[in-house]
Amino acid sequence: MFDMTRWYELSLLLHASSVLFYFIDFLHHNRKANRIAFGLLSIVWGMQTFFFFARMVGTGKFPVLTLAEGLSFYAWLLITLSLAINRWLRVDFLVFFTNVLAFFILSLHTFAPTPYTVGIAEQLMSELLFIHITMAILSYGAFSISFMFSLLYLLQYELLKKKKWGKRLWRLGDLAKFDDLAYVLNGVGVPVLLLSLILGVVWAYMKVDHFVLYDAKVLGSFTVLATYSFYLYKRTVKGIQGKEMAVWNVGSFLILLINFFLFGTLSQFHF
Repeated sequence: MFDMTRWYELSLLLHASSVLFYFIDFLHHNRKANRIAFGLLSIVWGMQTFFFFARMVGTGKFPVLTLAEGLSFYAWLLITLSLAINRWLRVDFLVFFTNVLAFFILSLHTFAPTPYTVGIAEQLMSELLFIHITMAILSYGAFSISFMFSLLYLLQYELLKKKKWGKRLWRLGDLAKFDDLAYVLNGVGVPVLLLSLILGVVWAYMKVDHFVLYDAKVLGSFTVLATYSFYLYKRTVKGIQGKEMAVWNVGSFLILLINFFLFGTLSQFHF
């Protein structure tokens, strides 16, 4: 019998295999490789879903409080969204790029040491904290898929600019659709993140001793909110579309990653 660590490693191995087959499809337009990759990814999604609900049943709570739990939920959310979008929109390359990111997140969850125990996290538990963390991760999921659409936009833009007319270009999809979907997802992510930050500040004032708004993670989170809000302002009020907005969206996501992985370690209470 495998212990849970071995099952996590097996899931990671299947995920790596899926990314490999998607890459083969990306290079050679191999539909058989695409089907194998999608099947492997579906198995990974099933395993991660089982792990997620097993932790929920075992701990009696929604498992998002510790860093490891948050990474696991984030990776599961990316896989779920990519499969759903691929099912209804048929954007194969979106699944490939999204799951490179999901594989990276899942690798961190599997091999990175947990900085604190679940017991400590449970001492901090409250309904406000639970809602704050869950909504923050959901907004990050929306921003992540939006980033992938902008990345695909820039990739196709460069192919068109260089007049590389091939099968790969036609498989990427429509530029306007990528631009619109990125905008819609950011329109969902911004209010969800805003509500999450409001709840987080309220919780911190009630539960954390000597809480200050100039904490690194707090400032970083509001910076993320500001960059995406400015994206919506430029898109909605100024009517700017196309490459400029795609580049801004990619830059906003890089700020999000810095906030998630770096500023959390500098925070007085998040890490």
